[in-house]
Amino acid sequence: MREKSRRSLRRLLTAALPALALGVAGLVAAPATQAQVQTQATATSSHSRVTQNAQALTSPARQTFHSTGKAGQKVPTQHLCGTPTPGHAACFAQRRTDIKQRLASAVAAAAPSGLSPANLHSAYNLPSTGGSGLTVAVVDAYNDPNAESDLATYRSTYGLSSCTKANGCFKQVSQTGSTTSLPSNDTGWAGEEALDIDMVSAVCPNCNIILVEANSANDTDLGIAENEAVSLGAKFVSNSWGGSESSSQTSEDTSYFKHPGVAITVSAGDSAYGAEYPATSQYVTAVGGTALSTSSNSRGWTESVWKTSSTEGTGSGCSAYDPKPSWQTDTGCSKRMEADVSAVADPATGVAVYDTYGGSGWAVYGGTSASSPIIAGVYALAGTPGSSDYPAKYPYSHTSNLYDVTSGNNGSCSTAYFCTAETGYDGPTGWGTPNGTTAFTAGTTSGNTVTVTNPGSQSTTTGSSVSLQIKASDSAGATLTYSASGLPTGLSISSSSGLISGTASTAGTYQVTVTAKDSTGASGSASFSWTVGSSGGTCTSTQLLGNPGFESGNTTWTASSGVITNSSSESAHGGSYYAWLDGYGSSHTDTLSQSVSVPSGCKATFTFYLHIDTAETGSTAYDKLTVSAGSTTLATYSNVNAASGYVQKSFDLSSYAGSTVTLKFSGVEDSSLQTSFVVDDTAVTTS
Repeated sequence: MREKSRRSLRRLLTAALPALALGVAGLVAAPATQAQVQTQATATSSHSRVTQNAQALTSPARQTFHSTGKAGQKVPTQHLCGTPTPGHAACFAQRRTDIKQRLASAVAAAAPSGLSPANLHSAYNLPSTGGSGLTVAVVDAYNDPNAESDLATYRSTYGLSSCTKANGCFKQVSQTGSTTSLPSNDTGWAGEEALDIDMVSAVCPNCNIILVEANSANDTDLGIAENEAVSLGAKFVSNSWGGSESSSQTSEDTSYFKHPGVAITVSAGDSAYGAEYPATSQYVTAVGGTALSTSSNSRGWTESVWKTSSTEGTGSGCSAYDPKPSWQTDTGCSKRMEADVSAVADPATGVAVYDTYGGSGWAVYGGTSASSPIIAGVYALAGTPGSSDYPAKYPYSHTSNLYDVTSGNNGSCSTAYFCTAETGYDGPTGWGTPNGTTAFTAGTTSGNTVTVTNPGSQSTTTGSSVSLQIKASDSAGATLTYSASGLPTGLSISSSSGLISGTASTAGTYQVTVTAKDSTGASGSASFSWTVGSSGGTCTSTQLLGNPGFESGNTTWTASSGVITNSSSESAHGGSYYAWLDGYGSSHTDTLSQSVSVPSGCKATFTFYLHIDTAETGSTAYDKLTVSAGSTTLATYSNVNAASGYVQKSFDLSSYAGSTVTLKFSGVEDSSLQTSFVVDDTAVTTS
């Protein structure tokens, strides 16, 4: 077995220096004093704020995804609010209890677990600019005395511009608008408030934020707070709370939620199948919940309905009381159907949040409490709603501009789409999740729909000419422009005609997405694979990898800090250096990769020696090592495969002849008990 204490010390020392450097630079600093903030506010223009936020959201260093679980995985959580009594609402925030909370002063705070702002922007194809001058309000109950300082830590950790009372970006008020006479403190709702304002910041960091705190969680106080948020000028209002339906809700609709020209988002609830209010108000956007995971597809992410158990998952259903709005078109429910759209909510694939009043620092949160402020932020990125509109109707006019969620369910129901994901509209996820902001804009009254005909899988060989006509139609007959991503090297698409042409030059398998768009912003897309085979050639037997045994240290390979090592805590298969992934005993991801060009006409074999040791027991795969070639997974190993010595692994790479492919090892460790994946003496041999 390895020496765990020595490993931990080496890892901490490796991480400490860059973390301390970030602290000096102010990226992981304690909240600034008021004088410092005022100086910054004076010196920083709106333009520089937008520039700073755009850089933070697009920097490759911030794109790392710190995985915390798998879709639908049962993870222990704390529900921050109890079950609501009649006439009261409960918040829907859930905090993971299996992941240790850490204050920002801890070294590990440089890389919090959970989805980051950059992850959310990547997953939902959101612009890195937008939202300047717009205000998103968050309505909750009770007071969080640390809201402003915790928000400062969240934003500084991720490189976002400051958002404080002093610079006018953040405001915290009571249900009557008072900034000094706030409600009583509450640790449960404080966690909800931290989640809400962090998610608004993550999605729309250029937006101003108003936190409106109701005196209590009863329906009347929350309704008064809702009206106050609108009276303060917010055009976007998020509500991450609710309860069971009642016959009085239609009158509450008129009193509190009928605000034309304001995008009001409401969480669908966390109790699995069943309608909840105010998500079933005819005037709001009901937001369902998904599980969001990384994927090798062209999007890079995949989603399914969030369901952990028969009593936990996203809410959905047909309202018993609220009338069906004119823009809702499903036929199985004669009244208001929940939901309209959705976003990530599964705690197992949850978001990073910083909270020191309801919690102890960095934590991973979930629940549809996360999805509502995310969608409110997307509405803000899309721009100010029409003055007489109820923006819940917007996605129904732009359904092709959403990622359709087609797998999973949140329970059992007599009408399938009420509880089961389907192509197109369904209750748990509505029309889907954001793919950019188009679905959240007013667009045109025509509600144009663009349909792209999928041409199916394509194949050709290197040196062959290609001519593939993409066919698409617009419901209003508008002129279309075309674009494509992932095309084989040497091919291009005509923006005016949609003809893909050229000569394929590099063998490989490509994931292609073609998109057609009209002048109103409506668009449609289709994705398919395109295989380019080698046209032949001669091959010389050779070994292609550089530094195959790691004896040259950190050269040729791209690796996480500390992976390539000669530590005596593990043994090399040959020589003194090797690659050691994971082994922390806490949530962590290590990667190791190298790109290799396989000559045309060659057979190629990828080999390496692997040793796995672990402190885990049993037959459950907690910690995993994925070996991939490009977007193809070659193998997955786990703590279950632990053995006393090295074992050689071998894979055929002949299909990559004539192309360049990236070989990658990715080790993901859960929150407890170490597993070490040790790799040595790699080779790619041609014949």
